[in-house]
Amino acid sequence: MAPLKDVAQPARYGSVLRFVGFMLVFCILKGIAPADLAVGLIAALAATSVSLRLMPRRNVSLDFGAMIRFEGRFLRQSLVAGIDVARRAFDPALPLATGFITFRPSLRRGFTRDLFTTISSMMPGTLPVGEDNRDGLVVHCLDIHHPVAVEMAQDEARLRRIMTEGRPHG
Repeated sequence: MAPLKDVAQPARYGSVLRFVGFMLVFCILKGIAPADLAVGLIAALAATSVSLRLMPRRNVSLDFGAMIRFEGRFLRQSLVAGIDVARRAFDPALPLATGFITFRPSLRRGFTRDLFTTISSMMPGTLPVGEDNRDGLVVHCLDIHHPVAVEMAQDEARLRRIMTEGRPHG
């Protein structure tokens, strides 16, 4: 019986974490009035149930040090790119070389690749718009002469360091 309990405990722990997360989001959005909490409990339970079906637990551990470094670089890169986009928008003398590039991600299709695509879509000046017929990611760029594919490969490697195979999470 002990091994069954050991397997069930992490599953419950992950479910509880999801529930608490959904409940926190509800409280942030709606408040903590007693009448609202009943609705929040029902909403958080439903959201937890749906999330466990749509995004089952995976055997991935998160490296929080790598995550903090990734977030720092992301914020820095977003600021620099945002300033560049603003300069190009307000100064007609600066060239725009819009177009599409194809980036070949090494991540397999699934959650981590979708996360990478989502993060890439938040970077000013680039927008993943779909996939080609050879599993490449088609990206719209404001400047195709900028090394977008190189930067995306670096970001993909950083994301890979954050999410490593190991213990299950949430």
